[in-house]
Amino acid sequence: MYVETKTRSLLKAISWRFLATTTTTIIVYIFFKRLDLAIAAGVVESITKIIIYFIHERIWQKIKIGKKKIEPFVLWFTGLPKSGKTTIADIVFEKLKKYDYIPLERIDSKDIRDLIPEIGFDRESRKIHLKRVGILIKRLQKNSTSVVASFVSPYKETRDCIRDMTENFIEVYVKASLETCMKRDKKGVYKEAMEGKRKNFTGVSDAYNEPENPEIVLDTETLSAEEAAEKVLNYVKKRFIKN
Repeated sequence: MYVETKTRSLLKAISWRFLATTTTTIIVYIFFKRLDLAIAAGVVESITKIIIYFIHERIWQKIKIGKKKIEPFVLWFTGLPKSGKTTIADIVFEKLKKYDYIPLERIDSKDIRDLIPEIGFDRESRKIHLKRVGILIKRLQKNSTSVVASFVSPYKETRDCIRDMTENFIEVYVKASLETCMKRDKKGVYKEAMEGKRKNFTGVSDAYNEPENPEIVLDTETLSAEEAAEKVLNYVKKRFIKN
């Protein structure tokens, strides 16, 4: 969250007065044809109004009227592997970054797995892994930071746990059939799972609990990544950024 500093207020006052004083000096000279009088008027006005403007700015910093606090939220993208979670979440994150008054972080399953490579994919390991993520998000939110997160997060109980741990949890179900996800799989991970080379693979050898009441559903078989991202952005704007 950006805060107006005293230095910034002072620089704004000086830049504004330079422009205004130049205008005043020109107007006085046009009317009286005296350069000394025009300069004197400009200098006196400039010093006086810089002080007034600075005080005015600092007073308004303490006034809460018209200010709105953006409550930290969590956009939790869940869905089968290759459903489009990461792609859409990345687009949403970039769009939200334009609102520079919203502190924001992006967390993806791969990034966390790279930090903790020893964690497994069995049910208990997944639960522990995601609870760690929940703790991280909770810490970020205490510092007013919102989070865009994308995880397969196949179990309802784990997603519910993270919902309880965090504030303003928004479950985004990135929906796509298993057949569609397999068609999108360029790396062949589904094929490896079918051949038994990947254990506890969601959708093949491990279950995926489809969200029952998600805040947002994105059917990626009918929506493009951009359209899906726009749907999420509109939801966030309506709920958190509305004027």
